[in-house]
Amino acid sequence: MMLTPSDYVLGTSTWAMGTSPYFSISRSVASFANTDMKGLRYGNWVSPRNKFYAKSSDSDVDNREVDTQFSPQNASLSTNGGNPSTSLLSFLCPLLKFFSGGDPSGERNDTLEVLTSSLSSLARFPWGSKSLSDSLGTTNTIDPPMRLQLFEFEACPFCRRVREAITELDLSVEVYPCPKGSLRHREMVRRFGGKEQFPFLIDPNTDITMYESGDIVKYLFEQYGQGRKPSAGLLESTLVTGWVPTLLRTGRGMTLWEKARLDPPPKMLELFSYENNQYARIVREALCELEVPYILQNVGEGSSRSKFLIDAIGSKEVPFLIDPNTGTQIADYKKILLYLFQTYSTDSSTSMPVT
Repeated sequence: MMLTPSDYVLGTSTWAMGTSPYFSISRSVASFANTDMKGLRYGNWVSPRNKFYAKSSDSDVDNREVDTQFSPQNASLSTNGGNPSTSLLSFLCPLLKFFSGGDPSGERNDTLEVLTSSLSSLARFPWGSKSLSDSLGTTNTIDPPMRLQLFEFEACPFCRRVREAITELDLSVEVYPCPKGSLRHREMVRRFGGKEQFPFLIDPNTDITMYESGDIVKYLFEQYGQGRKPSAGLLESTLVTGWVPTLLRTGRGMTLWEKARLDPPPKMLELFSYENNQYARIVREALCELEVPYILQNVGEGSSRSKFLIDAIGSKEVPFLIDPNTGTQIADYKKILLYLFQTYSTDSSTSMPVT
């Protein structure tokens, strides 16, 4: 079943790029009863005084409260200019862009692309490839009633840590890419969370919003791990090998492409992927550079979603892209790249249907 995208509500005036209803905005303020204090354990609990409402793409509820104001302790942290990873990435961004392959929509050296992505996968080999469902003796993963919403960008090693955890938990999430130069999603993070820092997680099932990748991973496993723990070294290894894919891929998935469309697609694309797949990585980089939001359907080894892929394309190979806006389904990463840059470019002659 194809799902409609999230509607974000931020004020009485419309804040949108283009005419899509996807980012229509209005504001609500409500009291918060029966506060769940478990959020305090992660140091990211938000005050109940002001809330923004987000309607998740698979929600049967029109309005869900998403807390957006941090405690005084966290408010002081939000003015420190971001974390060290943000500063380092800001320094690396122009340097990596200089050594990159140039225009991401142009002709690529496929051998080099796959080689550097494969080496990136090797550097993170123990993480982000398998679902831990097998440890429970079941392959029937049950997603939360409403999809989690992750704001991140592909080149960030700390965002990668969260995506690896999501693969292990076999979760389906909504991804809102936030490349440097972002026209939409970075502004949403500032409004929802109070500062521009990534990754940023919204869980509409528990009314919790969180920064800090380590806290997010611990939260995800406590909330959705059914007693499981992250794979050994997942949290600790990021500072050692987490930067390797960023460097090997010379900043792919870091910066908004200058010809990316200003208006978001009316419906979210769906990408079947798992974090450490060398071909899926290249597609996620493109989605990030285009700032195209998508539903990430994780299909790591042992995932319950493997059956869908087998039924749809006759194999478990990823990536597999579904675009409900055009009725397109593609299983080859090179064809997916060509399609994305043709369809979601300002130079594209493809007209996007408005729903």
